[in-house]
Amino acid sequence: MEEKIGHYSFIAGVIIAFVLGLASSYLGAQAVAWLTSLLVVLGSVVGFINVTGKETKEFMLVATVLIIAAFAGGATDILGGVEVVGPYLKGIFLHILAFVVPATVVVGLKDVWSLGQNQ
Repeated sequence: MEEKIGHYSFIAGVIIAFVLGLASSYLGAQAVAWLTSLLVVLGSVVGFINVTGKETKEFMLVATVLIIAAFAGGATDILGGVEVVGPYLKGIFLHILAFVVPATVVVGLKDVWSLGQNQ
């Protein structure tokens, strides 16, 4: 049952991130705030339930690369400057970050906890 909750949380998070990225300028500020908060919660659920011990290192590597490319690498700013589709791409990246970062933090904390338990 937990696997299904994690699986559906992941799918819902990705869909909400894409929809928010495409439609956030058409939605009200309060709706965007609520849906972004939902992304943070879904990301936390995915981190708690969906990523198991053996997947932790691969998840952390992929999530870190995604976070660095999207935020620190400036992909949101570079893609945001593309004519016509730029604002949509920037919105999608920012909302995917709102989903992935909490999952990464939760998985990292779980991994630190398990490392501390093994000593």
